[in-house]
Amino acid sequence: MSQIYDVIIIGAGAAGLMCAIEAGKRQRRVLLLDHAPKLAEKIRISGGGRCNFTNLHAAPDRYISQNPHFCKSALSRYTQRDFIALVEKHGIKWHEKTLGQLFCDERAQGIIDMLRAECDAAGVVLKLETSIQSVSHMDGAYVLRTNAGEMRCAALVIASGGLSIPKIGATKFGYDIARQFNIPVVPTRPGLVPLTFSGDLLDFCKNLSGVSVDAIVSCGKTSFQEGLLFTHRGLSGPSILQISSYWEEGKPLMINLSPGEDALAFLKERKTSAAKQDIHRVLAEILPKNLAQGLCDLHSFTGRIADLPGATLERLANAVNRWQILPSGTEGYRTAEVTLGGVDTNALSSKTMEARTQPGLYFIGEAVDVTGHLGGFNFQWAWSSGYVAGQAV
Repeated sequence: MSQIYDVIIIGAGAAGLMCAIEAGKRQRRVLLLDHAPKLAEKIRISGGGRCNFTNLHAAPDRYISQNPHFCKSALSRYTQRDFIALVEKHGIKWHEKTLGQLFCDERAQGIIDMLRAECDAAGVVLKLETSIQSVSHMDGAYVLRTNAGEMRCAALVIASGGLSIPKIGATKFGYDIARQFNIPVVPTRPGLVPLTFSGDLLDFCKNLSGVSVDAIVSCGKTSFQEGLLFTHRGLSGPSILQISSYWEEGKPLMINLSPGEDALAFLKERKTSAAKQDIHRVLAEILPKNLAQGLCDLHSFTGRIADLPGATLERLANAVNRWQILPSGTEGYRTAEVTLGGVDTNALSSKTMEARTQPGLYFIGEAVDVTGHLGGFNFQWAWSSGYVAGQAV
């Protein structure tokens, strides 16, 4: 005997939970499935365990997609203010960090408990550790064969996420379902991910592992000014994670390691006022000491600043304010916070997230080709896309 529901949602993460809540409020019979043994692991580990659940500045220009207009409808219908109101309704204390990022004062589990409570109140049936063996469509219904038996529904929502962080269960399930129903998928790649290097640059980064600076990192016309962290594999930190979503193999990056300082003007002034000082000591006035020494070693700058010709000072200033580097790659999906690409937005309704050519099939959250910047924007896309689908299923 089939278990029959109005709506089945595959994926009990942020988007799936929100969709289930909204559909349940509309008196739909809703089943929420996940293959994982625990609910919403990505929420639990996010924000250092405190869940960066949205951003005060969430807006369409903070998202990457082949169709930059697609996210506008969902983001306008369920905003960051709407989610903040839900958080406050449940008495969860929160605070703002830099750049509009909102975090729980206490553990991220509070957000999970809130969503679970909302699901329970809306009559949502939740089944974890449920693996999907096949999905088919016949006689106007979707038929799921699972390890918990056969299930049927009129509306099927895919909220299974992307490929990032496979250790908590990420799979390509959503993309496989899209292709099964002839829905195009934009090629995927890791986003919000540390960058790796090779050769001398890798050695340079290894020697500075743990050193951080405020930096402006640019790729083409796109720039971010936030923290940059040297690691034993290359570069990380918010500015690098942000630019990684825009970087493509073979593209150079431009880095300003001292955004508040005109390095050339500084060096020219010190050539007069600190003529006898070694160049690495002069540079350490505007950079961390280890980084100043490392840059001098990397570019073979040695001796007293007074003895260095103007052309050498220009090269050194460029190494500070216009350091051009070529990454060899990224750390991949293992450490990526999100997946770029996904189900092609041109194949979906921006108002409902329903597939245009496959009635009753919906895609939401990270499975879709909409990727936010770092800082709570991807959770807001999950809430917004889940909400609009929940209003339609």
